[in-house]
Amino acid sequence: MIPTDIRNPDYFHKVVDCQWACPAHTPVPEYIRLIAQERYTEAYMLNWDSNVFPGVLGRTCDRPCEPACRRVRTEEKPVAICRLKRVAADMKGDIAAYLPRVPQKKNGKRIALIGAGPASLAVARDLLPLGYEVHLFEKDPVGGGMMRSQIPAFRLPIEVLEEEVDLILNMGVETHFGHEITSMKALLDEDYDAYFVGTGAPRGRDLDLPGRQEVDDYIHIGIDWLSSVAFGHTDSISGKVIVMGGGNTAMDCCRTSLRLGAESVTVVVRSAFEVMKASEWEKEDAMREGIPIINNRPPKEFVHENGKLKGVLFECVKPVEEDGRLKYVPSGEPDVFIEADHILMAIGQDNHCPWIERDIGLEFDKWDCPVLDDVTFQSTHPKVFFGGDSAFGPENIIWASAHAHQAAISIHLFCQGQDLKADRPPEGVNLVSTKMGVHEWAYDSEHDPSSRYIVPLVEKQTALANVKVEVELGFDAELGAAEAQRCLNCDVQTVFTESLCIECDACVDICPMDCITFTQNLDEDQLRQRLTAPAVNPEQDLYISTDLPTGRVMVKDEDVCLHCGLCAERCPTNAWDMQRSVVHVPQLGSFSE
Repeated sequence: MIPTDIRNPDYFHKVVDCQWACPAHTPVPEYIRLIAQERYTEAYMLNWDSNVFPGVLGRTCDRPCEPACRRVRTEEKPVAICRLKRVAADMKGDIAAYLPRVPQKKNGKRIALIGAGPASLAVARDLLPLGYEVHLFEKDPVGGGMMRSQIPAFRLPIEVLEEEVDLILNMGVETHFGHEITSMKALLDEDYDAYFVGTGAPRGRDLDLPGRQEVDDYIHIGIDWLSSVAFGHTDSISGKVIVMGGGNTAMDCCRTSLRLGAESVTVVVRSAFEVMKASEWEKEDAMREGIPIINNRPPKEFVHENGKLKGVLFECVKPVEEDGRLKYVPSGEPDVFIEADHILMAIGQDNHCPWIERDIGLEFDKWDCPVLDDVTFQSTHPKVFFGGDSAFGPENIIWASAHAHQAAISIHLFCQGQDLKADRPPEGVNLVSTKMGVHEWAYDSEHDPSSRYIVPLVEKQTALANVKVEVELGFDAELGAAEAQRCLNCDVQTVFTESLCIECDACVDICPMDCITFTQNLDEDQLRQRLTAPAVNPEQDLYISTDLPTGRVMVKDEDVCLHCGLCAERCPTNAWDMQRSVVHVPQLGSFSE
């Protein structure tokens, strides 16, 4: 194998599994160390720089970082990365001194943002410090977009949302609330220098089944119903409720129904439990509140009597794997009838942009998604950029932040007449030694095989009595510090210097995970099997040295390393060093002086 080039920014970035998995590339181990040091304000701002909404995401993120966490491969349960983000948000101090300065004198460029959701807000935050005049158009009377309309208050308190939304709006955004854009062509005629569309995926899917039209008064589209609850138009629901769908919106619908007075709530899903789109913790939360989830039941008919809904008839199917794909076939059981007074439909969302004319040079694909460059987020109309759910379909808030950073770079380059790809700022990485003595490091390197701490909850009866009571209490300072100690500091890398190595194999002997091997260099497939412990995860790289005096190479399996530093402590020649990798992921701040 070719020796590893650790100067490649992606190499050590990928080793920090949580940061690599995060769409916004939040420096997770660094902010967790700050929490362990009770430096909550700095931890908050480190998050704010990358993911923009730490308080919101500390409660609602889909957590792509946690399945990637190295703890999953050691103690099964990942570090509670998401809930530690909330610790920083809940315990931060005054952040005013840390906020970017917005110049009073503008740079002469006007930007129009359509939709006041997370993507547009993040673009505004990135553009304002560079002197752009930012105009935000939103049909609702307040900002927040889907964070306000689709996430129930028992998961995201309104005061947390408004604090982080207002933080951006108060930077100098020209807001146009209650102003629905009904024609993109008309907005283009206003000749802004660039446009960003962050309107989300606002159309919930429906089902065209027998009886659907006759019972229209009793069927509600999930995202529309949640929005009606959020804005105070709906404050109750009665009788038996069926929620159709297996995603996070379905989980929010069923839990909200329970709080608004439903006699009973049942979630019915056409797919198997294991492949439901809802996050595992969302399903657990619903079931903990006594809501049954019935799987493998596609609906066949809405049953009614004189125009009044009686219930739904479901087919019984079973999952079968065929050619590597899951399909559903009749199970042979009789159809099942489930009574219902109301149905909440949460079976998916589609992009819906009827206000964008199809004759203005802006192309859409067969799924009604805009045709975009996946690096620049520029549409086929050069002035128009997209991000968030309106770009590639429904995702989580963290994806909206990631899209926004890249779109903001593109808008800046476009407005300055530069090339949107060739002139993008490069990624980078710095390596900083953590050595403080012969056997001492500037971080807590001891591996503690501790179990994940459980987030305390409000008493169930209290939680279910009020839709605005936040269910999770969050970690206090003591629990937050204890959970932070579970982080393995994956950004502190084991860096090997060949010229210092005497091939004594002391590092091999002391490694608790058998992840270091000195051996003959081979092709990757052979080499992975020849190591002290076979490296079975091809998704993570092998660290390969240049040839050593004996003709062997040092091979380290990055997948199972605990970053404990024992190899560096044991090495008699300092061939191993523990160095913190500071990955620079470009944002618009990369252009700031």
